[in-house]
Amino acid sequence: MGVDFSALRTLINRYCAGEENWVDSRTVYIGHKEPPPGADAFIQQRFPDNRVVSSKYTFWNFIPKNMFEQFRRVANFYFLIIFLVQLIIDTPTSPVTSGLPLFFVIIVTAIKQGYEDWLRHKADKAVNQCPVSVIQRGKKIKKESFRITVGDVVFVKEDETFACDLILLSSSRDDGTCFVTTASLDGESSHKTYYAVQDTKAFRTEEEVDSIHATIECEQPQPDLYKFVGRINIYMDNEAVARPLGSENVLLRGATLKNTEFIYAVAIYTGMETKMALNYQSKSQKRSAVEKSMNSYLVVYLCILISKALINTVLKYIWQADPNKDEPWYNERTEAQRQRHILIRAFTDFLAFMVLFNYIIPVSMYVTVEMQKFLGSYFIMWDDDMYDEELGEGAVVNTSDLNEELGQVEYVFTDKTGTLTENNMEFIECCVDGHVYVPDAICNGQVLSGAAAMDMIDTSPGPGGREREELFFRALCLCHTVQVKEEETVDGIKHGIHQGKSASFYISSSPDEVALVEGMKKLGFTYLRLKDGQMEILNREDEIERFELLEVLSFDSVRRRMSVIVRAASGDIFLFCKGADSSILPRVISGKVDEVKARVEHNAVEGLRTLCVAYRPLSPEQHQEVCRLLSGAKLALQDRDKRLSEAYELVEKDLILLGATAVEDRLQEQAADTIESLHKAGMKVWVLTGDKMETAAATCYASRLFRRNTQILELTTKRVEEQNLHDVLFDLSRTVLRHHGSMTRDNCSSLSNDCTDYGLIIDGATLSAVMRPPQEDLNSGSYKEIFLEICRNCSAVLCCRMAPLQKAQIVKMIKASKEHPITLAIGDGANDVSMILEAHVGIGIMGKEGRQAVRNSDYAIPKFKHLKKMLLVHGHYYYIRISELVQYFFYKNVCFIFPQFLYQFFCGFSQQPLYDTAYLTLYNISFTSLPILVYSLMEQHINMDILKKDPSLYKDVAKNSLLRWPTFIYWTVLGVYNAIVMFFGTYFLFDNTTFTSNGQMFGNWTFGTLVFTVLVFTVTFKLVLDTHYWTWINHFVIWGSLVFFVLFSLLWGGIIWPFLNYQRMYYVFMQMLSSGPAWLSIILLITASLLPDVVKKVIWRALWPTITERIQSADKLYKGQLSEFTPLASLHAPSKAGGRRRGSENQSNPRRTNWCCLCANLLSRNTP
Repeated sequence: MGVDFSALRTLINRYCAGEENWVDSRTVYIGHKEPPPGADAFIQQRFPDNRVVSSKYTFWNFIPKNMFEQFRRVANFYFLIIFLVQLIIDTPTSPVTSGLPLFFVIIVTAIKQGYEDWLRHKADKAVNQCPVSVIQRGKKIKKESFRITVGDVVFVKEDETFACDLILLSSSRDDGTCFVTTASLDGESSHKTYYAVQDTKAFRTEEEVDSIHATIECEQPQPDLYKFVGRINIYMDNEAVARPLGSENVLLRGATLKNTEFIYAVAIYTGMETKMALNYQSKSQKRSAVEKSMNSYLVVYLCILISKALINTVLKYIWQADPNKDEPWYNERTEAQRQRHILIRAFTDFLAFMVLFNYIIPVSMYVTVEMQKFLGSYFIMWDDDMYDEELGEGAVVNTSDLNEELGQVEYVFTDKTGTLTENNMEFIECCVDGHVYVPDAICNGQVLSGAAAMDMIDTSPGPGGREREELFFRALCLCHTVQVKEEETVDGIKHGIHQGKSASFYISSSPDEVALVEGMKKLGFTYLRLKDGQMEILNREDEIERFELLEVLSFDSVRRRMSVIVRAASGDIFLFCKGADSSILPRVISGKVDEVKARVEHNAVEGLRTLCVAYRPLSPEQHQEVCRLLSGAKLALQDRDKRLSEAYELVEKDLILLGATAVEDRLQEQAADTIESLHKAGMKVWVLTGDKMETAAATCYASRLFRRNTQILELTTKRVEEQNLHDVLFDLSRTVLRHHGSMTRDNCSSLSNDCTDYGLIIDGATLSAVMRPPQEDLNSGSYKEIFLEICRNCSAVLCCRMAPLQKAQIVKMIKASKEHPITLAIGDGANDVSMILEAHVGIGIMGKEGRQAVRNSDYAIPKFKHLKKMLLVHGHYYYIRISELVQYFFYKNVCFIFPQFLYQFFCGFSQQPLYDTAYLTLYNISFTSLPILVYSLMEQHINMDILKKDPSLYKDVAKNSLLRWPTFIYWTVLGVYNAIVMFFGTYFLFDNTTFTSNGQMFGNWTFGTLVFTVLVFTVTFKLVLDTHYWTWINHFVIWGSLVFFVLFSLLWGGIIWPFLNYQRMYYVFMQMLSSGPAWLSIILLITASLLPDVVKKVIWRALWPTITERIQSADKLYKGQLSEFTPLASLHAPSKAGGRRRGSENQSNPRRTNWCCLCANLLSRNTP
């Protein structure tokens, strides 16, 4: 018989992304069996296998693909071209000087990236080769995971992980349910309940399951974890029985079967088509802001290099226009040289000048940066403060390329469950008619047992109060979906063995429900079990009470409540309802509303998760009407959710308020302190979670993301249903912009209640509407910009009910905003992987909930609290270090090569090198590289205790402040100035002056050696002046480098080397040092070169000191103990008026600046 698919297509188009995005449905043949004759034609579709691939390279494409990626970098490609030019034409320097450093960088980078990808291959292989039980021909066989195909029937035992996306057919439980934890997906360790298909749940053996003859029609794979639309056609006697399938029937890859002996399920999505795989972002190589600055500087210096070569080429031919200068008698050209075309000769000369001045581009900088990042990452891994005793692990660095990016973060996107919280709920108190009950409370010095409820307000609730109190306790024991496990093990861990007896344990999809039921147990009412439709309770008198469970009105995020309808032994029927206060109180018609509402508000402010509890007695007639409404809605194939919602609204009304509860979701240790520190450091913190709004909001209050005076703005489905999205967005925009600029979070005291700031809450459905591409007939094109403007003016943002891909979309949206801020994402579950990969910096938490986030992150830390030191200390230090390294390298290479440029004006533009080849090769490799490398690993410009105590210091280095163009220009100008002083200082000292006692004149190699000696000492002493933190390693490397230069020069010029075809440096260095004027000129030129920089620093520190410089001076005064004795806020610059940085401070401080002391202080802080 034909099957009508119109209903299925309607459902799919309604619940999926939209008709325009719908491709087609897929048909899955269970057990690969053809449908019976007369049914739809059998069309075998091709589906991917179950192989998961997270690696980037294969054995065959590694070399070409890696080389292509490396030579896409401007620097690497440039040095390759220079190396080839040196091989092809006759150049002043050897190809080795360019080729050796380049190939070292390429090989080291390839080895590092190859090793990282090998680890990914290893992890993929472990997953893909995991054995899985599959039913074939009525027998159970083992298959490797990657061999599973769509349609295979899979057998899964307790504590095993699902290898692909499955539809549950049957389970070991009579009711066809199974319990699953999605800890490795979303960090939730609670047990979620899934349901088997009604017609197949009785099949519990291999033979019975193999006899199932059915097909599944469902949507094509899509990334939404929480939605699935399909149906199963079961063929019985050649007749097809169609049953709807929803998300409650789908078991996702990566989830784990718990507290269910076994299940049978059929594979519907495999491999890279599983929902979690579709939520993974592709892994792209991340570039730090510093690297982007380096590339910009490189382009500038490349332009300078080309300009130098062009100028020298033009001037050379102007110089050679005079025949006497073109071909002097001692250097006549050959006939072949005369016949070469002038353009060819000019181009060859241009390339030769490019090679001669090539050293202005610091190839060794990339080697040093790679080494600094690689070695520097070990300081993070060796940090004992980030070691967790419980886990036995410390921080892990997966990508060392982003160390400095940790010091530039402006937005932090964090998951909630397992990241901010421990996902460990604890019942705190309950309030019945205004009377507060706390389990295990202390009264008159004695601890009351759990069975002895304590009234914290009155000694007795009164005659009628006792009855309402017990009704409240019964309501909480009945209104839930908790399951009871009466075995000795839960999740494979032995529990509850006490005096030889096994205890009962509660499991549920909601940890709140477990906490409430356990809280009632402490207060005297114990939920025992649900058996044969009967819920059993043990009351205070140790009597068992039985209630027949008639209906469960499940929780949903729009209603924000759940209800049960039960029949007591007396025959009375009750509807018990619990939910958010905003959802329950409007439906209440009696009860002590004011007292309960006051307690709820008090607990909400304390960051506790609150619920209100109410009930409604039902007459038999009312119950019959309720049953009719609910059954009609449940059987609907179209608009089922809408009809159920309408039915619930009609049932859950005219309630009588009983009381409220308070549950605490324990925050991770120091999570609130960490978030507060991040705010003080100028970072904006967003919480992105799949949890419901009330739960997430309570956590935000507890973690100080939202403060007591924060005005919450809601952009949720509920509000958008009441108003259209356009109006809601513009209302919120007007609200926040009205107060924008009057008071910001930075100048608002954390204890002040006068300051109004805003917190935004948005859910996933509304975010999808905001992010939807603009329609031609609507103004939705501006929705995203309006939303961004609202977010910019909110102190904190909470995004709840987020799908994994939506988390990544949020991060991408902020990254692409006009400010282009640096983003950081932190999470612990597989659902956080997308945002971790999307953010500039991704950090994984080593929770107990799987390691997908850790494996895909750039850095991994044991706990959220370690983020504080990771950013405020390590990030701050690494940015300071690498920014100095980059600027210093460009500076010392300007000092190095600009004299070579000036020298061409005095040698007829003949491409004559100023320095010897050995000096050209070793300047960047040996003489000046080690001191800056050690500086970039060891420098601590401020004590780390001060950085932790005063997070606002992080703002000093924010927005790439140390690598801006004015700073870069200053270093370049300083390098040019030093080069001019060195060259012309030496030139004028040589001019008409006899340097040796025997009247011998110095030659051009002595001239170049003297310039080079001044150069090496000047750039090294410049680094000495910039060093704040001295260790024996700094002393050894800095002074050792200078000693090595002197010893090398003596050895290089003191021996006649037989393998050299020239001996131009023989005795040059020793002859230079034998001259008194040479010694004097070296000292004078070094002093003249460094003096302007010292004077500039003294003036700047006196007139415009930064907060960092104030603290450096104060810390020196207190001998490194500043963090113990001084309130750091007192060292911050006072409020400025009229844009003047120092005016108010200078007027308030009567002491005059002692310039001599400032000079002495600047120099003395660098002394050993």
